[in-house]
Amino acid sequence: MKITKTTGLITLAVVLGLSACTTSETSKPEAKMAKQASTDYSLVTPKVENKGELPIWRVPNLPESAEAYYGPDSYHLIAQTQDPNAVPPSHEKAAGGALTWIATDDGKHVWAANDRGQDGCSYIMPDGERILYTSTRDNMDMPVGNWSAEDDYPQGAELYMANIDGSNVKRLTNNKVYDAEVAVSPDGKRIIFTRQIDGKLDVWMMNSDGTNEHQLTFTDDWQEGAPFFLPDNKTVTMRAWKRSEKGGRMTFMTVFTLDTDTKEVKELTKDKWMNWAPYPTPDGKHYVFVRPLKNNPMNWEVFLGSIAGGEPVRLTYNDSFDGFPSVSPDGKKMLFTRSVGKGFMSDLYTHVMDISSLNVGPVSQN
Repeated sequence: MKITKTTGLITLAVVLGLSACTTSETSKPEAKMAKQASTDYSLVTPKVENKGELPIWRVPNLPESAEAYYGPDSYHLIAQTQDPNAVPPSHEKAAGGALTWIATDDGKHVWAANDRGQDGCSYIMPDGERILYTSTRDNMDMPVGNWSAEDDYPQGAELYMANIDGSNVKRLTNNKVYDAEVAVSPDGKRIIFTRQIDGKLDVWMMNSDGTNEHQLTFTDDWQEGAPFFLPDNKTVTMRAWKRSEKGGRMTFMTVFTLDTDTKEVKELTKDKWMNWAPYPTPDGKHYVFVRPLKNNPMNWEVFLGSIAGGEPVRLTYNDSFDGFPSVSPDGKKMLFTRSVGKGFMSDLYTHVMDISSLNVGPVSQN
């Protein structure tokens, strides 16, 4: 899970502290994705909701959710979804109560992939047949914790691999610390994730079978996390904040790239602001991310940045919260979470934006 930390002004507990969902509109999957599946536009209608935006639609039949990612077919997605089977949050303002669900972006197929504990982030493997997810399913005797508070992250959150229908669960980590914010390289060979030890967040990596686990970042002050691979299978985007700057109305965050081979780190955002939740596009040249408006910090919007630098392009124009952006492997669609309730960050649902006009798909297709 890509976790942010803010104090005073806002906490992400509000983002994920959602009401329990129902599971009445679900369908049990096959163990393998349909290779030729695509969005059924008789079930969804992309439309422009706000001036300046590209067309969007809300994923039908998926309960309240946050942080979703497309699978290799750019049709199935995986999300952290409010589920009554999950361990409830530690208190009413804490983030939690979610389990891993799979859905198609037209809502035709929706199912839960885990049935116990509480889950953080998740990802679909490039083969389309397996999933990765973070869960406390084997450590439910430990304190529940709070996914939005760095000093109370759920210890005992481990990494798991399973078939896409949730069967054949394999545990990849076994250390009873916070392992989360997981992703996989496009070639399927490497898993990257965030681990917290003694309050410090760093990026770690392992082979996709769970072997060769090793640490990539070693910093006492910077809190790195939320890494996602670029198409080259070795560079990742990530965000980080400084422990020494904790406190105040908002914790400033910076977006970086990290070369997992050389360990070279490059700073992408330099505006001393909250730059959060970066996710690279399939062309390897851009990334989507979230930041509040400087003239209205209660309004969080999604932007498209260039890895080469320059002023980012604003993609959403909602008056409340838009966050957790991610781009489909074909570069044509962007998933994001939008607040649709009357209150700020209330009633959060996963939406899809048609970004085909941005031309950020794989270079060979541009």
